Amino acid sequence: MERVGVHVQAMDPISAAGVIAELRPRPEVRLLGEDEVALAQVAVVVVDVVDDATIQLLRRIQRGGRLRTVLIASRIGNNELVSAIEVGVLGLLRREEATPGRMVNIIQRAATGDGTVPPDLLGRLLDQVGQLQRQVLSPRGLTFQGLANREVEVLRLVADGYSTGEIASRLCYSERTVKNVLHDITTRLQVRNRPHAVAYAMREGLI
Repeated sequence: MERVGVHVQAMDPISAAGVIAELRPRPEVRLLGEDEVALAQVAVVVVDVVDDATIQLLRRIQRGGRLRTVLIASRIGNNELVSAIEVGVLGLLRREEATPGRMVNIIQRAATGDGTVPPDLLGRLLDQVGQLQRQVLSPRGLTFQGLANREVEVLRLVADGYSTGEIASRLCYSERTVKNVLHDITTRLQVRNRPHAVAYAMREGLI
């Protein structure tokens, strides 16, 4: 089993120490210090709230374009969810739900490019987007323009939390086809990753 290189950052040393202590015994991950951050595949950022300082930190982490980011926060609202995804976060987890098993699962998924969002937040976000569609976009005649039908289908399943393999199975595509569709979407929309593509598409009324 290949271990995922992980670098933990937090706004305070106690939070960082707590997450490190939970992850250290896990054989699936390899914790890396400040002097080894260049070897890391995933950055785990631990914060209380997703404020401007958090967004700035996430942007700094993403500037290199190589690290995948997992965010663990005490409070994550709908607006904070979109902001975090837009700066490149792949996995989100509430601190109260951050068991070692869940953290490792999200880290492993982030390392492979798969995103994870708490289901209740995604549901509330979809509800907000639905209101935006009904109250703002529909009166202006805006619909699902800009994406092919199969691209909309794939993005909707990504938004529902399905993995590449599960999407391929549900749509009777090969995994390569799903990956190619997602690559085309992220390239055309000029977004960073799958969750960013979903957030962008929902915000623009494309799905």
